Amino acid sequence: MKAWLICIDDTDDIGTKGTGEIAEEIAAKLTLAQGEANDGSCPRFVTRHQLFVHPDIPYTSHNSAMCFRVETALSFDEIKAICVAHLKQESAAASDPGLAILDLDSDCDIKRLTAFGQQAKVEVKTKAQAYALAAELAIELSEHGGTGQGVIGALAGLGLRLSGQDGRVKGQFKLAEQQSESDEVLLSVAQVLTRTGLQAVISLDGEKLADDQLLTLRGKIKAVYIQHQFALLVSQEDGRWLNATKQQLKPY
Repeated sequence: MKAWLICIDDTDDIGTKGTGEIAEEIAAKLTLAQGEANDGSCPRFVTRHQLFVHPDIPYTSHNSAMCFRVETALSFDEIKAICVAHLKQESAAASDPGLAILDLDSDCDIKRLTAFGQQAKVEVKTKAQAYALAAELAIELSEHGGTGQGVIGALAGLGLRLSGQDGRVKGQFKLAEQQSESDEVLLSVAQVLTRTGLQAVISLDGEKLADDQLLTLRGKIKAVYIQHQFALLVSQEDGRWLNATKQQLKPY
């Protein structure tokens, strides 16, 4: 079994299937291709990485790349073939899909890759820059339709995920049977981790909360990738630990 990091970008258009959903489908296909069920022991959450929003950068709504890690016995060629086939099948006609695949056992200069990702959050990068860096770092980078502009975000997404401090987990978590956004749910950290498959509950100040700490959860329950862990981000208010607000999640 080998570990791979895969990122895609620019696969959608207004009113079409989102890039995050396509990433989840690819992850599921890679798992099924080797006859393995995901038993939850190895989280395969897809993380959304926000990139620079600028008039010179074409994007659908938010300009974000989608990244996931997979452990598989499939060969590189098999992995790429599955990714490419699904991208071609599911990407919107007007999209510019990009795909980046990194062998996590390779001797990649993670600092340079992370730097590229951080730069892509604040400045306009080019396809030429992305391809040049990918070639130097031996990262598979390819385009699959349109202008192929998505290769920039795909490469940047790898770097941001590897930084361990960036990304919002796709989707939201429901922690009670009949939970609505107006309900409050009182649970311990341990209960939250068991019900969600997340790895930690971490405060805005970077403190990892103990398993027996009680949390008051309400509204949309969303997670982030921080300290190289999938975590619920929380803040303290009037002596209670609350899940992070939309504004507090914005940096991710």
